[in-house]
Amino acid sequence: MLEFLRIQNLALIEDMELEFSPGLNVLTGETGAGKSFILKALTFLAGERLGADLVRPGAEKAQAEGLFIMPDGTEHILRRELTAESGRSRIFLNDALVSQEKIRELRPSLLLHSSQHGQQQLLSPVFQAGILDAFMAQPGVIEKKDRLIRELKAIAARRRELEERAAQLAQQREILEFQQQEIDKVNPLPGEEEELESLRQELRRVEAQSKTVEEALETLHGRTGGFDDPTSLVRGLEKMERLLHALAEDDESFQPDYEALTELAAGLRDLDGRLRRLAAASPEKEQERIEARLYTLAQLKRKLHRPMEHILALREEIAENLSFLDSCALDAKQLAREEEAACARLAAHLARLNPARREAAARLGRALEEELRGLGFSEHVAVGFAFSPHILHPGHDGCVEERARLLWRPNPGQPEQPLDKIASGGELSRFLLALVSLLSRKSGEEATLIFDEVDAGVGGLTLNRVAEKLGQLAADRQLLVITHWPQLAARSSRHFRVRKEVRGGDTFTLCERLSPDEQRKELARMAGGGPMGEALARELVR
Repeated sequence: MLEFLRIQNLALIEDMELEFSPGLNVLTGETGAGKSFILKALTFLAGERLGADLVRPGAEKAQAEGLFIMPDGTEHILRRELTAESGRSRIFLNDALVSQEKIRELRPSLLLHSSQHGQQQLLSPVFQAGILDAFMAQPGVIEKKDRLIRELKAIAARRRELEERAAQLAQQREILEFQQQEIDKVNPLPGEEEELESLRQELRRVEAQSKTVEEALETLHGRTGGFDDPTSLVRGLEKMERLLHALAEDDESFQPDYEALTELAAGLRDLDGRLRRLAAASPEKEQERIEARLYTLAQLKRKLHRPMEHILALREEIAENLSFLDSCALDAKQLAREEEAACARLAAHLARLNPARREAAARLGRALEEELRGLGFSEHVAVGFAFSPHILHPGHDGCVEERARLLWRPNPGQPEQPLDKIASGGELSRFLLALVSLLSRKSGEEATLIFDEVDAGVGGLTLNRVAEKLGQLAADRQLLVITHWPQLAARSSRHFRVRKEVRGGDTFTLCERLSPDEQRKELARMAGGGPMGEALARELVR
């Protein structure tokens, strides 16, 4: 039961607090006063979307908050905020942030909303089929059917994807094989191009170094390199070494000079060996190999119009695609077997579901007939369903679901016809009331029933029948009804009047609970005012 509702900064509502009672709660007021915004706040609480344009101008956010008392006595405080800047909303359950999915799960135990939009939904064959499924003795069979259909569609989608990919690759096979051959001829390796570039730079450095080595050797050995070459540093040092040795034998003071020169000569001989080794290591052949390989790699890139990293990835992709082409026939056969098996499971389930639907249709038809008779329809009113086959999976005739369309005969002597073809607005209102009454009893939940002008198009004695039905429903659960008829409003356990007020150039929607005297005045207004309106109001509240 909804015990308390607070609405802040929603449309023309600045700050509104409403305390509801068990039984029948009625909202009345002139057309355009803002009654629908109160219902919008409730459905917003229960998970419906609202646009940011409904936030009151100048406010940062709109907020709706409700206190629900559950059948076991526990309380649920539900609060939802709508931000004007972003249009996003946040939902809190007992001050804890929760998801919309959680609220959708909770909604059937909180609110059951019936509106003029619901009347239009009644005209939809899809909605009619959903009504029948809601009255199935075992609702799990519908969930199982939906699961089997999802499984079948998933397998079929995989098979189609495989076949489409195979067909596309088959057309490209020659190109793929040509590209693979070109890549395999060159056989590039990951990082090879970068490594060759690095070696090329190193060889260029060595080549530049070799000139310096040649000059150093020429300095050591002279221009001709002969033994008697006067420009040879090595020959000069050897001669100087012999001379200092002779001097040191005669004069010991030359001994340190001889030793220093001997040490220098040994260092030069070591340097000479290293320089000769560098000069002997010719990089020409290695440089030719590197240049040739880099040219081959460049040719491959030009031929395939791709950088090397893409060519390496292409080689793997081609190998994968050609392997797929070689194995897809087996995969397709396996998926076809899985698809056949899924079709067989679905067909077997439909063989049980279709008769169960027909049995549920008969029960629902009888129940609706009884409800409609209580709402002023003829004793001969008849409600039934027409079933038409619907193939759920092309090419598999066994997967046929029988889908229902609501038929009725409001008066004797007429054939049953689709509801959406012959029902008037008033008949749809009563039909919707009958359905909601049945749904509320079948669900076993004690959610608040909301009726938005369910009396539209109804008048005379029929209106009294509608009022009686609402009274019967209100005896077992809470109802929140928007109405323009005093005959309905007079039956309320709590009556609220919605009105507009202009203050300081701004418009506000207000809602106030009426005292008995105020209720009589409101009923008189609803009855047209004047002496006749007053008389009817006194009669209704007597």
